[in-house]
Amino acid sequence: MKFGKNICILNVGGTKYAFTREVIKDFPLRRVSRLHSCSSEKEVLEVCDDYDRERNEFFFDRHSEAFVFIMLYVRSGKLRFVPQMCELSFYNEMIYWGLESSHLEFCCQRRLEDRMSDTYTYFSEEDIKAEVESRGEEDQVTRFSSERGNARWLERMRRTFEEPASSVAAQILASVSVVFVIMSMVILCASTLPDWDTAKNNTVEEHRIIEAVCIGWFTAECIVRFIVSRDKCEFVRRPLNIIDLLAITPYYVSVTVTALTGENPQLQRAGVTLRVLRMMRIFWLIKLARHFLGLQTLGLTLRRCYREMVMLLVFVFVAMAIFSALAQLLEHGLDLETSNEDYASIPAACWWVIISMTTVGYGDMYPITIPGRVLGGVCVVSGIVLLALPITFIYHSFVQCYHELKFRSARCVRSLSSEFLN
Repeated sequence: MKFGKNICILNVGGTKYAFTREVIKDFPLRRVSRLHSCSSEKEVLEVCDDYDRERNEFFFDRHSEAFVFIMLYVRSGKLRFVPQMCELSFYNEMIYWGLESSHLEFCCQRRLEDRMSDTYTYFSEEDIKAEVESRGEEDQVTRFSSERGNARWLERMRRTFEEPASSVAAQILASVSVVFVIMSMVILCASTLPDWDTAKNNTVEEHRIIEAVCIGWFTAECIVRFIVSRDKCEFVRRPLNIIDLLAITPYYVSVTVTALTGENPQLQRAGVTLRVLRMMRIFWLIKLARHFLGLQTLGLTLRRCYREMVMLLVFVFVAMAIFSALAQLLEHGLDLETSNEDYASIPAACWWVIISMTTVGYGDMYPITIPGRVLGGVCVVSGIVLLALPITFIYHSFVQCYHELKFRSARCVRSLSSEFLN
């Protein structure tokens, strides 16, 4: 900087910061450090919005509160979002000052990725060129555009397989996946019928082909979703993906074991294991949560209300321990001559307590003494009260989750309608 005073004043949205020329030269923010290399007011005005030569003050018409958090990053090395500010707006401020999403803390990076995914935000070619040129990196326009193009393609593929309402192709894939799930469940249920073995002798090849096609579709879908996922480790840790793996793996295990053992009668234990593995295909029904709002709402509610669920279980277990001990004492422990054998132990009485607290009452066991019946009435009333207390919180969370997912789905539908019209 070959003009002005030794002290430089940065005026960002009305908030002033004073720095020396030496500090400006090595400033961590790229846009600010570019001021040091400016040799004329014309070059300065290409970096900032206005310049006062008398006071050596540089004006930036940007968000002042966002710049406060960016300055905190300059001092401490930790960059987080401004509370009550849109993540995308703050990200635009970061780009303006020369920062990238990688400078954010990991938790804020995840928030930004989710936000960009929800709004389906991408940079156009003109935005890319303008941004790169503003940074003085015209030689990297082609490379940066190519990287953005690849990222855009991967994001479209990810949304197609992960979000059924994001596009027409995603809805088609979701419909095909639902058809395969239903076909697989029908075959699984039919295979347990008494006459299935007789009927299967005539159509064994058809059933095997249908089962192989279903498994092939689920396997290909899982592999593609893994390839286009942003974070491979996070993909493996997701509950729905774990369920997919548990539902697909038994088929390949059973095929491998059958191919290795054949009909060897000495390996009947392996046959029991294979039947258990085949029955695990029932988890495919949970795959429908990707395509139906109700199941997504249920899963999100359980994830957010795990503390209330734990509290509910604690209530039930404490009450079950108390009432089962009292029931065993009143029905079996006091009078051995007329004792009720159904309550011979506390674990046996626990079954009666749980079906009484939930007001199910199968009638397979019931108290016969007057104190036992009084205890049964108290147990039923206590169960109603204890179960109702945390359910209120769970209900309100369910309603909130439903409206959130419904709003997100409606936004995706509007985006889909615009894509279809275009």
